[in-house]
Amino acid sequence: MTPPATIFALSSAPGRAGVAVIRVSGPGAGSVLNLMAAPRPKPRIAAGRRIVHPSTGELLDRGVILWFPGPKSFTGEDVAELQLHGSIAVVRAVLGALAVIPGCRSAEPGEFARRAFDNGKIDLAQAEGLADLIEAETEAQRRQAVRQAAGALSSLYESWRASLIEATALVESAIDFSDEGDIAFDAFASARAVIQSLVPNIRRHLADGHRGEILRSGFRVVLAGPPNVGKSSLLNALARRDAAIVSEEAGTTRDVIEVHLDLAGLPVIVSDTAGIRETGGSIEREGIRRSLASAADADLIVWLTDIHAPEPLLPDEIRQAADRTLLVLNKTDLAIGAPQPTLPDDMIAISVKTGAGLDLLTTRIGAIAAARIGNPDEPAITQDRHRRLVTSCVTELEAFLDGDANQVELRAEELRRAASALGRITGRIDVEDVLDAVFSRFCIGK
Repeated sequence: MTPPATIFALSSAPGRAGVAVIRVSGPGAGSVLNLMAAPRPKPRIAAGRRIVHPSTGELLDRGVILWFPGPKSFTGEDVAELQLHGSIAVVRAVLGALAVIPGCRSAEPGEFARRAFDNGKIDLAQAEGLADLIEAETEAQRRQAVRQAAGALSSLYESWRASLIEATALVESAIDFSDEGDIAFDAFASARAVIQSLVPNIRRHLADGHRGEILRSGFRVVLAGPPNVGKSSLLNALARRDAAIVSEEAGTTRDVIEVHLDLAGLPVIVSDTAGIRETGGSIEREGIRRSLASAADADLIVWLTDIHAPEPLLPDEIRQAADRTLLVLNKTDLAIGAPQPTLPDDMIAISVKTGAGLDLLTTRIGAIAAARIGNPDEPAITQDRHRRLVTSCVTELEAFLDGDANQVELRAEELRRAASALGRITGRIDVEDVLDAVFSRFCIGK
């Protein structure tokens, strides 16, 4: 069997920096250090070295090197790290020198993490958590990703899978002792008891309001309302920049415009949409259609009106989402000295022009998002792939509980399929079809 290639890549961010980190993994990692930064240091002890070209001996840089002999490394292979001065020229020179060493090649995206998975250092759910950790932009996203990368979700699913394997063994014994009625009955009854206690836990896990997925991808807020009520101005105020064009001309906003916010550590995506009104223009009608489609998919709809038309006359599409709609009255600065309109109790009054009420609005949005997301420290489904497989698992278990106890072989097959679904989440079995999709999300140095 041909040994795997030794791979290398820049693991720190590209471009000029104080320090650049180049990672090397594979059977030739030790030889790389011998050729370019001898002598090889003690394992996991940083050492200052001259970094030289392996063929010419030319000095490329002076830096720090680390040596991690396998299997006690991230990938499970021999790993070397070169910490260099972070100039583009230095990084280019060292990567070019590594490329001339026989058996060494540039790593593909996610190849280091893929080798860690192949060598049993991480499972597939942990790899997905690691990818989410790299992409995390808020504190809550970081916390969720850290827990998943550390194995919190994997431990939960593996504990369920262990219970299913236990139940399967009991059902198999019922098959083996089918001629001895008492033994077979007791074994099958014990298996049913295991599944009956497990199914409610899985159902609760699924009935989470998609909080893990929302936290991972962002809590989606759509600004909707009639034209010229200040939606684009509100978006700019929330973003603290001119993200959307503001004009007194109705119908200025045609496309959905998004900004990403961090509200108390929670990721919030706010979308500005076209003003909703009866109109004859085909382009504006398409913008309104997109507005209503965005509102239908939103976690929260902020319906904006203004002091000239304070009554929230909601379209039918918005009324159907009343449980996730927040009413906001803008342009309150125009009502100074005039009789104050009677507002619904749950309506927030703001003035984008003066800033009045904006803090209250952002606080309310953050509170709604926090309530929807819940406790990010609790293991939650973060991927559609996980949800589909957990749903498949509980479907099989419900079929087991509802099935004829006399058809023991069929009941055993249902348990095997349920355990297989959970095993596919962590990558313990039959996941070749998803590996490329998972690891392609990583950068080249991970």
